Amino acid sequence: MTRISILAGLFLALWLGSATLLANELQVGDRAPDFELQATDGKTYRLSDFRGEQAVVLAWFPKAFTRGCTIECKSLAENGHLLAPFEATYFMASVDPLDINVRFAAEMGAEFPLLSDEDKSIAEAYGVLNRHGVASRHTFYIGKDGRILAIDRNVRPSTSAEDMAAKLAELNIPTQ
Repeated sequence: MTRISILAGLFLALWLGSATLLANELQVGDRAPDFELQATDGKTYRLSDFRGEQAVVLAWFPKAFTRGCTIECKSLAENGHLLAPFEATYFMASVDPLDINVRFAAEMGAEFPLLSDEDKSIAEAYGVLNRHGVASRHTFYIGKDGRILAIDRNVRPSTSAEDMAAKLAELNIPTQ
């Protein structure tokens, strides 16, 4: 075989592999994987507890105390009032240990719950666990029926709260 045919074969294998990976990603309309995760407020939250009651925004972040995550958490802590009118509950979630997220939430002044997925099973179910073993920064908008309404895979940390509020309005999530 020539180098070109070997490279072409490798490229094709990588392309087919990535196509399979993309085909397995969660999509709008899919039922969101249920979760049961401990939070920084001392409670345990389950997605199923919100079914039929209100929408849920699940904002995955890579790692507490890193630059982008600090900016994102501060955006939500300082501008949570933009989300308050909507019939929706919002969380940030990571694979960090709960004690790290508790310190992070306290230092950021986050009055909303941060969820800890220490065993990484929920991050994997949502397709956000990346090759570095942390969650990719993706936000899932989940309807009252438990189905995914939207997925933001291009989150801007500095305008996270504003962007979430705009998306909730765009999705016609009722206000209280």
